[in-house]
Amino acid sequence: MTGFGKTTANPGGRTVNIEIRTLNSKQLDVNTRIPSQYRDKEAEIRSEISRVLERGKIDFMITTDSDSDNNDFTINIPLARRYYDGIMLLATELGEPAGNDLISSILKMPEVLKAGREAPDESEWLLVKTAINDALALTDAFRRSEGELLGRDMKARIELILRLLRDVEPLEGARITNLRERFQRNQDEFLEKTTKVDKFDENRFEQEIFWYLEKLDITEEKLRLRKHCDYFLNTLQINESSGRKLAFITQEIGREINTLGSKAYDATIQMIVVQMKDELEKIKEQVSNIL
Repeated sequence: MTGFGKTTANPGGRTVNIEIRTLNSKQLDVNTRIPSQYRDKEAEIRSEISRVLERGKIDFMITTDSDSDNNDFTINIPLARRYYDGIMLLATELGEPAGNDLISSILKMPEVLKAGREAPDESEWLLVKTAINDALALTDAFRRSEGELLGRDMKARIELILRLLRDVEPLEGARITNLRERFQRNQDEFLEKTTKVDKFDENRFEQEIFWYLEKLDITEEKLRLRKHCDYFLNTLQINESSGRKLAFITQEIGREINTLGSKAYDATIQMIVVQMKDELEKIKEQVSNIL
């Protein structure tokens, strides 16, 4: 489900921006862009994202507006001192002068000079962490608002499927009558063409017709379809993650609609089934966006 949240923190006179964007995804996929001074907090940030947003393709960014971050640097003094002691010892052993630019040379040694700010203290991190939590809350609220819109749309489509199902009922009587007439015409044509009329068992033929009509009965399919639709509507009202459950219910709804269509043998009912399928496909598209 798509979402967006942006907040700002101001620790130590600097401006720290937190921005979160989410897209639809069945799994949790978090992509982070975090400045070096907050890098050691990444595991904590990811844990909070997972707890609040649960799943989705999530882009999380922390940026700073202050240029001072780019100009700050730190010197690893203990490491520089070890370099200095080592160089002086080597110079003494070799009988060579250490040189006037010894300090600048040491500053170029690996890990001695580091650009960027040091890791934030607890008070600064608390301000940034609060802003992160606020951004997550805004993103979650954005997704909930979108979810309510999707829920209303799916509810309307399920209710349309139920109305279409009610439209099938008046057609059932004529459907059975038409099937019986078709069987009767086929029987009459058969009797006209065959010369072995004395071997034709009309009672058995009637039994076969009755059995066939029973196989084409759609009462159970209508009942199950109605129950699945009611279950879908009830699930929409649950205040918890229900996207997977809704997906399973749509599969059952589709199964009953397909069986209804295969048993219809009626052009008007088939048209209604096509409308049901069209609405269900739109519902499936929306369900894929639900957590």
